[in-house]
Amino acid sequence: MRRRGAAVVGASGVIAFAALAPAAFAWLGGAAAESADAPALEGLLARAGTPDDAPTWAAFAALVFAASMVSEDLACIGVGVLVGRGSVGLVGGSLACAGALVAGDLLLYAAGRGLGRSRIGRAIRRRARRAAGDARALRPTRLDVAIVASRFVPGARLPTYVTAGALRVPVARFTALLALAVAVWAPAVVGFSAAGWLAAGSLPVLRERAAAALVAVVLAALAIERVALPALTRGGRRRLASRWQRVRRWEFWPIPVVYAPLAPYIAWLALRHGGLRQVLLANPGIPLGGLAGESKRAILDALDLPDDARLATLALPALDARAPLAPQRAARRARVQAFLEREGLALPVVVKPDAGERGADVAIARDAAALARELDARLDATLVQERATGDEYGLYYARLPGEPRGRLLSITAKRMPVATGDGERTLEELILAHERGLPMARVLLAAHAGALDRVPAAGERVPLVEIGTHSRGCEFLDASSLWTPELETRVDALSRRFPGFFLGRYDVRVPDAEALRRGEGLRVVELNGLTTEPTHMYDPRHSYAFALRELAAHWRRAFAIGRAQRVAGAPLPAWREIARALARYRRLGARAEDG
Repeated sequence: MRRRGAAVVGASGVIAFAALAPAAFAWLGGAAAESADAPALEGLLARAGTPDDAPTWAAFAALVFAASMVSEDLACIGVGVLVGRGSVGLVGGSLACAGALVAGDLLLYAAGRGLGRSRIGRAIRRRARRAAGDARALRPTRLDVAIVASRFVPGARLPTYVTAGALRVPVARFTALLALAVAVWAPAVVGFSAAGWLAAGSLPVLRERAAAALVAVVLAALAIERVALPALTRGGRRRLASRWQRVRRWEFWPIPVVYAPLAPYIAWLALRHGGLRQVLLANPGIPLGGLAGESKRAILDALDLPDDARLATLALPALDARAPLAPQRAARRARVQAFLEREGLALPVVVKPDAGERGADVAIARDAAALARELDARLDATLVQERATGDEYGLYYARLPGEPRGRLLSITAKRMPVATGDGERTLEELILAHERGLPMARVLLAAHAGALDRVPAAGERVPLVEIGTHSRGCEFLDASSLWTPELETRVDALSRRFPGFFLGRYDVRVPDAEALRRGEGLRVVELNGLTTEPTHMYDPRHSYAFALRELAAHWRRAFAIGRAQRVAGAPLPAWREIARALARYRRLGARAEDG
């Protein structure tokens, strides 16, 4: 079904291009013809219609290549205008454009290949393989299709060709694929642009309204690409529904959009409490109160959990990129093996960065090969942690300095979506039909990219999400009804083991809801500080107004705690330290959104 859908979309794309391109290039050509100083070029280009005059044609090709470094498509359109004026022949102009496009694309390929074993190169390869899901999705035939197709998809060329270089696709094959795609693209753009210039010359009304007409064509093309073409297939319609769900339901909005109405209130809190830096004193035991990039292992060590609440965790330092990596990776794998034997742990285990945001780069290694891959792919400080069984919850806690007891203010149950097979639909179809999977389709389809064509057996349960993070597809539900004095007492006792902690959220695993009520069997996965949230607000039953009230209360508490710490004599952090932390936060946040 996916292949049939792809064929329909592909054929429709060709039809749309054939229908819209002449008009678009006509208007572009007409606009260019209005201001083109063609007579100044005609002296140089009078004999450049064919490659017969090698010196003149070579100079012309060099000019086209230089122009293509600014914009490939506009360079080809400009050549088309010259063809329409008779200054350049169609064959010579098309060959010059084709050569410029191939040369420019080879530069992108060379850039990707030149990254080699650098951190960026490894990150590109890791992300490509993770997006592909398994090695089969990176087979040469599929890569070939991607390389050729990217020539016809706006914005796809740079990432595709750089990735091809990083994956070390043979240069001869890559060049041949480029030539194949350009042999179609370059003559089409040049020819349509030439026809457009001729049409604009004979129809002055087009030239007079070229700008408005071009905007209309661009909008129409976007509507066809984003709406009309996907709507031709069932899968495409479900993806459109997914986009609509993400717009309609606030819990899927980007974080800056969610927080935008709170900006004036947070600014007012800062003025009221003596400055923005006051809030960073909310947790003196955590750098900047837990603003961003803090070490998860350092927090767990400072928390000093009792044995029945801790998960066995091994901290691995960052690798030295300046030294040979192979022996460092071997030593890292040996340390992990010794850790597993010492703690009596069996796979699977959780592998995650020591500093991360919103579940970025968190993985579950189910076998020795997967564990080795995860360890080898990471250069930064990494944690290997026991994977606890049971249900996962988020427990949001706050205590004002001087209060005899802290309060448990939010309980969030984390539900991992599961698809049930029927023996007929593929995993992709099950995800797109799933109530929770639909709005998270982009993330879930990427996470299961290597298995989307598989047809689960009737009754087979396929976990769609295994990481308790909202951005990875986990559903957060308000579990405030599970609050008990015993649970609050237990959380407060754990928190007091960390003298510098006053505000944040625990992620815990417990055997079941009744054990949580009794405050028994809590095992702490991690503890988050200042930039955490009372995550029960993400329950689909709650409105955006409810979420804003909860967030406002969170920041009101944070400023009050920070102000009390400042009065007690805590020093304010330096602005330089804050700037570095915010830069880290943006970097980690970008990884989380990609994740």
